[in-house]
Amino acid sequence: MSKEARPSWDSPMQFVLACVSYAVGLGNVWRFPYLCQMHGGGGFLIPYLLMLVLEGIPLFCMELAIGQRMRLGSIGAWTAISPYLGGLGIASVVTSVYLCLYYNIINAWSFWYLFHSFQPVLPWSECPVNSNRSGYVQECEVASPTQYFFYRETLNVSSSIDENGGVHMGLALCLLLAWVIVFLFIVRGVKSTGMVVYFTATFPYLVLIIYLIRGFTLHGAWNGVKYMFTPKLEQLANPQTWINAATQIFFSLGLGFGSLIAFASYNHQNNDFEKQAVAVSLINSSTSVFACMVTFAIYGFKATLNYESCLERMRVLLLNTFGLSESDVSIDNVTVWISHLNHTNPEMFATIASKIEVCSLEAELDTAVEGTGLAFIVYSEAIKNMPVSQLWSVLYFIMLLLLGMGSMLGNITAIITPLGDLKILSRTFSNETLNGLVCLVCLLLGLGFTTRSGSYWFTMFNDYGATLSLLFIVLFEVVSVCYIYGLKR
Repeated sequence: MSKEARPSWDSPMQFVLACVSYAVGLGNVWRFPYLCQMHGGGGFLIPYLLMLVLEGIPLFCMELAIGQRMRLGSIGAWTAISPYLGGLGIASVVTSVYLCLYYNIINAWSFWYLFHSFQPVLPWSECPVNSNRSGYVQECEVASPTQYFFYRETLNVSSSIDENGGVHMGLALCLLLAWVIVFLFIVRGVKSTGMVVYFTATFPYLVLIIYLIRGFTLHGAWNGVKYMFTPKLEQLANPQTWINAATQIFFSLGLGFGSLIAFASYNHQNNDFEKQAVAVSLINSSTSVFACMVTFAIYGFKATLNYESCLERMRVLLLNTFGLSESDVSIDNVTVWISHLNHTNPEMFATIASKIEVCSLEAELDTAVEGTGLAFIVYSEAIKNMPVSQLWSVLYFIMLLLLGMGSMLGNITAIITPLGDLKILSRTFSNETLNGLVCLVCLLLGLGFTTRSGSYWFTMFNDYGATLSLLFIVLFEVVSVCYIYGLKR
């Protein structure tokens, strides 16, 4: 495709929204809150914001500059800089293929949960009855209803990666639906994508605002928010805090995949990409903090429920054992009673010592969860305890879908743009056909993630498929721009 005939965004706003939709993804909701929890709450913002200025914005700006100047996808852009750098573009495309294969299965899980939300009782709110109808399924009682629904009903996970099993037809159909929607989003290239991003980039913010208002009204929510904004500055001496801040900025902005180069290649030559790079980077980081407040409000609600449930169990235990009056023992003074009875009646207290639990709100808040555990278990656990839980479940999983689909637009564009720039493919296939073939191949290869061992493969791809390779890609990008293309140019 020649540069003159290349389609363009209808307006700079479309380009900005496309970048926001791509950058603001699931990592903002389920990765950043986990890192805040692990590395000192509000204190984590110090290294995070420093890395944004020193690392994120410059690299983001560099990739936009390359795409806008060359008006080609990653393969063509790097080949134009030097014929020896074409492999750098190929590496970006291969990494994006790896990402697309497993990333869309998350959207399939979101569809699965969304469809199951339209029930009088959420299926993860209680354990199913066993085959004899004499009680609940033992596996569910040992774990929890939310864990059982995710690992057994959704994934039907096997005991090891060697035990493959068959395809989960429900998940396979959800994956098919996810890829059909992705194809419809990109069927006309930048023209259809430019229309879609108005919705995928903005609606998640509406849901987050609704959840923020609802979250702050939940019992115990402020315990979580206060935990988030209480800095533990000693974590700044931990090198891992700075490493995680740098990697979060790196992966959250989507550097190295070729998506930003592809998006910027549809800009006009005189477009002010520098201001746009700063704006998108700041929006992305602000969204992470905003989503973190919502998540910690949910954390506080769930932690307070667990804490008070623990206190109530201890209260009932004392009442049944020592014959105390119910009006005397409450969850507010149960710990005082435990200490008192341990000293005044040690013989009887010894009979229940093994049943005494240490109830701690701080310990509940310290329990860090990330990734699918946060998105599909912790949030589901909190949602089932909310009034009108079906409504909040539908809103939440629609938000997850839009975040995932927005990121998928960037991921798939990083593949189809450089492929469409290749003359041999552009002459053989129309854009619609080429886009459809890419989606079909990714769908067929992604079916492996719907098998019983699919969650193990998902973890492997997520941890190793697009991590270290991206670091090398961006390193070579910086070296190539500085020493091969030349900073003065």
